[in-house]
Amino acid sequence: MTAADVTAGRARSLPLRALLRVVDALAAAMLAADLVVVAASVIARFVFDAPLDWADDVARGLLVALSFFGAAGAMARDESLGVRFFVDRLPAALRRAVDALVAVLVAGIAGTIAVHAIGMGVLTVGQTTGSGLPLEWTFYPMGGGAACMAVFALVHVARLRLRDVALAVVVLAALAGGAWLLGEHAPSTGALMFWSFALALAGGMPIGFALALSALMFVWNDGSLPGAIFAQQMARGIDNFVLLAIPFFLLTGALMEASGISVRLIALLERLVGRLRGGLNVVMVLSMVVFSGMSGSKMADVAAVGSVLVPAARRDGQNPGQAVALLAASAVMAETIPPCINLILLGFVANLSIGGLFMAGLVPAALMAAALVLVAIVFGAPRAATPLPRATARVWSGAALGLGLIAMIFGGFRTGFATATEISAFAVIYALVVGAGVLRELTPRAAVQSFVHAASRSGLVLFIVAAAQAVAFVLTLQQVPHALGAEMVALSQHHGAWVFMLASIAILVVMGSVLEGAAALIIFAPLLLPVASALGIAPLHYGVVLVIAMGIGLFAPPLGLGLYGACLIGGVPIEATVRPMLLYLGLLVLCLLAIAFLPALTMLL
Repeated sequence: MTAADVTAGRARSLPLRALLRVVDALAAAMLAADLVVVAASVIARFVFDAPLDWADDVARGLLVALSFFGAAGAMARDESLGVRFFVDRLPAALRRAVDALVAVLVAGIAGTIAVHAIGMGVLTVGQTTGSGLPLEWTFYPMGGGAACMAVFALVHVARLRLRDVALAVVVLAALAGGAWLLGEHAPSTGALMFWSFALALAGGMPIGFALALSALMFVWNDGSLPGAIFAQQMARGIDNFVLLAIPFFLLTGALMEASGISVRLIALLERLVGRLRGGLNVVMVLSMVVFSGMSGSKMADVAAVGSVLVPAARRDGQNPGQAVALLAASAVMAETIPPCINLILLGFVANLSIGGLFMAGLVPAALMAAALVLVAIVFGAPRAATPLPRATARVWSGAALGLGLIAMIFGGFRTGFATATEISAFAVIYALVVGAGVLRELTPRAAVQSFVHAASRSGLVLFIVAAAQAVAFVLTLQQVPHALGAEMVALSQHHGAWVFMLASIAILVVMGSVLEGAAALIIFAPLLLPVASALGIAPLHYGVVLVIAMGIGLFAPPLGLGLYGACLIGGVPIEATVRPMLLYLGLLVLCLLAIAFLPALTMLL
C-alpha cells in the first residue's frame, strides 16, 4: 500500500470518526439528561410535594433515542453480539460470502427501520403524549439513530471485497424474486420468520438484527402490518420508565470501576480470604457476588473481576482455562443478585414486581455461591505460605464506599422508598460524588467516557429488547402464545406440573445459549408465565427459575455468548474452558433443580 493510499484512507475515515463522535456525544448527553430529569422528578415529589407531570414522558422519549444512538455507536465499534460458532468453521471463501450477505442485510434492516421510524413520526405529527409533548419527538430521533446505524453498516459493507458484496446482492435479489414468483405457493409467513431468524443467527448476524429481520419478514410477506406499526412496536418495547434502570445501573458500574473501587474491593477480599485453600477461586466467586450488586450487568461484572483475577491466577500457577470457567460459572450464580438487568427486564415484560424479584433471587444466589465456594475450597490448591500484605486504610475506605452503594440499593428496595429506576439514578449520583469528591480519582474525562460506555452498552441491550418486542407482537397476531400455552397446559395435565417446570428449564437453557439473555426472556417469559400461574406456580418463583436457566444457557459451551465474552476477557481459547465449565454447570444445574422444586428457597424473603 502506497503513502497516497494510506492518506486517502485516513481522509475517508475522518468523516466517519466525526460521525461516531457526534453519535457518542448525543447518546451520552441523552443519558445525562435522563439522569437530571429522573433526579429532579424525585426531588420535586419528595421534597417539594410538586411532581413534574412531564418528567415521565420526557425520560421515556430520551430513552428511546438513547437506545438507537447508543446501538449505532456500538455498531461502529463492532461491539454487537452475534453467534460466530458456525461461521468461523466454514472455508475461508464461503465465510467471506456469508459475512458479506449478513453485512448487506444488516445495512438494509437498519435503513428500513430508519425509514419506518421517520414515517411513523410523520404520521404522528399533531398528536401528543399524556403530558402534552409532541409524539413525533419519539420517532424522529429513533429514525436518526437507525440512519446512523445504516451509515456505519454501509461503511462495513464498503470495506468488504466487491465480488463478495455483488454475490450477496444477487443472492438476496434471487431469493426475493423467487418468493414473488411463487406467490401463494411460497412458504408460510411463520416458516419464513423462523428460517430467516435461524439462518441469520447461524450466519453470525447480531441478535437484535436477526430478531428485526424475523419481524420484517412478516411485514414484507403478509402485507397486513404497515411498516410504521413495526417501528411503533420497536419504540413501544423500550418506551418504559422501568427500563431506565438499565443504563443507570450500567453507568454506576462504569463510574465505580473508573473510581478504582472495584480494584479496592477485590484487594480487600483477597486479603480477607486469600489465605484459604483455593483462596483465589474463593475471591473470584465472592467478587462476582459483590459486583453484581453494583453494576447490574453480567459482562460488566465479568470484565471487572476477570481483568484482575485471571492474570493473578496465571501468576499463581493455576490453569487459566479453569479460572475463566469459574469466572463464567460465578456469573451464572450472580444472575439473580440485584440489580441484575435480566431481573429488571423480566419484571417489565411479565408485569412482576421488580423489588419482589430482587428479594426472591437472593437465597438461590446464596445457594449457588455456597456450592461454588465449597468446590473451590475442596478441590483448590493450597496457597503459598507467603503472607499477604495487610489491607491499607485506602483499601478499607474504598471498599466501604462500594459496600455503602450496595447497602443503599438493597435498602431502597427493602423499604419500598423508591422504584428501581429512582434508586438507580441516585446510585449514579452516589458514584459521581464518591469518585470525584471523596476518592478524587474520577476525572472529568473518565466520567465522560463512562457515560459514553454506558450509553453504548445500554443501546446494545435495549435494541435487542426493541426488536424482540416487534417479534412478540407478530407472534401474538399469529396466536402463537395461545397455542404454546394450550400445548404446555395439556402436557402438564397429563404428566404434572413438574414436567412443565423441567420443560421450561430446558427451553430457557437451549434458547439462552443461542440468544442473548434479554431476547430469550422477552420472547419466552410472557408465553410461559401465564401457564405457570394457571398451574399454581408462584410467578416470582418461576421467574427466578427462568432467569437462572437462561444464565446457564448463556454461559454453556459451545454456543453461549457469555462464555465467549469471558474467554475474550481472560485471553484463553474456548476449548480450554469447556471441560471445567461442564463440571461447574453440572453443579449449577443441580442447584437449579433444587431451587425449582423447593419454592421456599425463592419465597423465603
